[in-house]
Amino acid sequence: MLHLLYILAFTVLAFIAVGNLIRNLIMFSFDRERPYPVRSSGGNQGSFGYYAAEKQSIPHPELLDSAGNLIKEPLLVMRSVNVEDARQQLDALYESSPAQKIERSEEA
Repeated sequence: MLHLLYILAFTVLAFIAVGNLIRNLIMFSFDRERPYPVRSSGGNQGSFGYYAAEKQSIPHPELLDSAGNLIKEPLLVMRSVNVEDARQQLDALYESSPAQKIERSEEA
């Protein structure tokens, strides 16, 4: 009899948990679409959290050029290279490295 009571209690708790999960997902989806008012930065210096992070949008330093302007071009452009070209470029880098020059001078 006690086993049935445990099963019933955990079943009720499971339904409550799943119901809360679904309700929270729905509320988050509505909350995401709702526009938030822009808060002024005056007098609210000590606030933390989501709104404080959105007040000042500071770009990452890698997204700025040498003059401090925002880069508007793609940062990574990949082109297809065949295996032989890649191997030749890697060999050229290896041959021109300072460690390779030191090893050659030690061998002589």
